[in-house]
Amino acid sequence: MKRTKLSRMARREEIEGWLLISPWLIGICIFLVVPMILSIYVSFTKYDYVSPPEFIGLDNYVRALTADPKFWISLKITFLFTLMSLPLNFLLSFGVALLLNFRGAGLKIFRTIFYLPSILPPVAVSILWLWIFNPKYGMLNQIIGWFGIKGPGWLFDPKWALFALVVMSMWGFGQGMIVYLAGLQNINTEYYDAAKVDGAGPFRIFTKITIPLMSPVIFFNIVMGIIGSFQVFAQAFIMTGGGPVNSTLFYMLYLYQNSFKFYKAGYASALGWLLFVIIAFFSLLVVRSSSAWVYYEGDIKGR
Repeated sequence: MKRTKLSRMARREEIEGWLLISPWLIGICIFLVVPMILSIYVSFTKYDYVSPPEFIGLDNYVRALTADPKFWISLKITFLFTLMSLPLNFLLSFGVALLLNFRGAGLKIFRTIFYLPSILPPVAVSILWLWIFNPKYGMLNQIIGWFGIKGPGWLFDPKWALFALVVMSMWGFGQGMIVYLAGLQNINTEYYDAAKVDGAGPFRIFTKITIPLMSPVIFFNIVMGIIGSFQVFAQAFIMTGGGPVNSTLFYMLYLYQNSFKFYKAGYASALGWLLFVIIAFFSLLVVRSSSAWVYYEGDIKGR
């Protein structure tokens, strides 16, 4: 297709536009595109940061998939964390958003209180939860003890360590809550008024109007939740170091250990690209399934 000839003023505006976004483009190339290209190359090499990279082809990928049991352990733990944390965070964040989706005195204060934990530094949050999960002096076991129940070892018990981190992940539900709350407040109230006139009850209104119209927001949060849960690192690194007995050896933590503890940069790069493929696969799976359960405002008619 032949491009239409631009006028002198339009050409000048186009040049000015490119000049204005050039710092961003240069930054993207230097800090994203170039490192990605280099990491692809490094993933096909044996590299320890000291000796020159030695090209070994697909050996790093073959080793991860066939000869490294810790790869599968870390992947399994990350999967389990995702399967547990995603539904719990959805129920909590969406439920609180529904409760706060009303006009009333003090609601803005509660919204702020629920949102604040999600913006706290992960290091500070991890140290706080280390104290909460302390089996002897921690607040959680003291509260459980009031009901005559002896609390578990939490982070010191392989059976409970992963679940403890799942519980901790719910601390930051405010981030999803804000998105759900924005979606709820964006729903046209005419749908609710029409449903009430037709005699629909609260449950039918919720299932036939609220959920369908919120499905795009739910879809967005699910995709972002999958991406985020597969990249959990700071909590396990600070609180457990992958233990006890590799029960919290998350994929990103294992990748970090290979890169900066064992100095296997080539293998770590291969793990990074395998993670990229895994995240892309599950994200695309959700995207492809969205046509069956995601509805937009125009689709609500006739339901």
